[in-house]
Amino acid sequence: MFWPPADADHLLVSADQMLSLEREWLASGLPVAALMETVGQRMADWCLARPELLAAGVLVLVGPGHNGGDGLVLGRKLLEAKVEVRLWAPLPLRQSLTQEHWRHCVWLGASVMQSSPDPADRALWIEALFGLGQKRPLPPDLAELLSSRAREASRQLVSLDVPAGLDSDSGCPLEGGAAIAAHTLCVGLIKRGLVQDAALTHVGSLHRIDPGVPVTLTQSLPPPLTLRLLASDVADLRCPPEPAAATKYQRGRLLLIAGSERYRGAAHLAVRGALASGAGSVEACLPASVAEQLWQLAPEVVLRAGLSSDHQGALVWGKALEGRALERLDAVLLGPGLGRVEGCWQHWAEPLLGFSGLLVLDADGLNQLAASEGGWRWLLKRSGPTWLTPHATEFARLFPDCCQGSPLDQAAAAADCSGAVVLLKGAHTVIASPCGEMRQLTGTDRSVARTGLGDLLAGHSAGWGARCLAATQNAGVEDLAASALLHALAAKQCERGSGALAISDQLTSLTRFVLRS
Repeated sequence: MFWPPADADHLLVSADQMLSLEREWLASGLPVAALMETVGQRMADWCLARPELLAAGVLVLVGPGHNGGDGLVLGRKLLEAKVEVRLWAPLPLRQSLTQEHWRHCVWLGASVMQSSPDPADRALWIEALFGLGQKRPLPPDLAELLSSRAREASRQLVSLDVPAGLDSDSGCPLEGGAAIAAHTLCVGLIKRGLVQDAALTHVGSLHRIDPGVPVTLTQSLPPPLTLRLLASDVADLRCPPEPAAATKYQRGRLLLIAGSERYRGAAHLAVRGALASGAGSVEACLPASVAEQLWQLAPEVVLRAGLSSDHQGALVWGKALEGRALERLDAVLLGPGLGRVEGCWQHWAEPLLGFSGLLVLDADGLNQLAASEGGWRWLLKRSGPTWLTPHATEFARLFPDCCQGSPLDQAAAAADCSGAVVLLKGAHTVIASPCGEMRQLTGTDRSVARTGLGDLLAGHSAGWGARCLAATQNAGVEDLAASALLHALAAKQCERGSGALAISDQLTSLTRFVLRS
């Protein structure tokens, strides 16, 4: 069973998947006109629930296809509710059904604009130009009009399904630019491009308009599937199924190697994240200056080694671990705040290859792997599972050949070639597995993009993964996604400006709540 469920609220689909689903739906006997009527009515309901948007009337920008038809049904419903409605069609109407709705709207009293509207127009613009599957750039005059609208009235445009000029798969604007909407009313299932970082400025607030997509159709989508994570999914989060009489060693044994003289805070935050995960046993190799204070900061953590740093403040972590057994551990975290020291990675490459537990590589752990001979190909030799948690720059260093397309495409390519589960950080973080399953966080808060919170996530995910591996002998994409969701919610629930330590306290409380429920 999927977590979260593979239903209409969680699925992220490509244009091809959505078009295939629509074809199957219409082939069942559903008339196109009936579907268009339902979509237009649901969109009108959304608008009428926000009368402040409609106070100065509405201008519907009508496209040549069925997206324009949806906009016309919406316009008709608003006319019936006594809202002033104007129509403008910058291109000849192509679909006969759209032409019929145009004639009827005009007959009902909608006024028709014969020339390009004023971009400073006070009315709400409802942009129904192209919708799904756009591949051609906007006509230059239309692109300029939409750009001027964004400057003159930035909160007064609502796009239907997909903003004009936006690629619904990648989320990237086509050449010449795309509409910038305050709201996008996405029909049926959320198109995957609309939640990518490149699209967020253009999409604004994203709302799913449900025309009643049959469950049989969503269930018929072939795997692998891409699912978005919502804040509400924490209520159904799959927790590690630990025995009632589990000892501390049966609840996840983690060793973390983090921090340096230059980045002492990274060590502290990684420790805080690991403790927040509820892992039964946490051991640490830390810079000597942090190790000296560990008994005061986190007395429950077992200190394996206090490590020296080089003349640049980077941690010398290789030889200090000689003779240390890894076989009794469930997980090892390597990377937060280490700095870069020549030779450390080569010294521990072989022992880490043979480690059958979970290896979590973050920050300078990723950078040291990228700089090593063979780079990411070393991961293919690992005997245990691996989680990678890069941000975009670290990702590009490690996977220079996987940087094309959207973050979903990039993470999927890296997971496929390396055999690791990849968490690619961003405004909407992506988690991808080698078998093609993907999760993406949505509804996150920009306050998560702050120094130190990545160290907190690394510690929590490693501890959470250790628990999962100890309980089920598996640590996969859903488990890493669960940790990422808890981390994102902890930051969102804190007041803006709260420090990393306050967020770690919230993360501890949230994790405990989930584990108790």
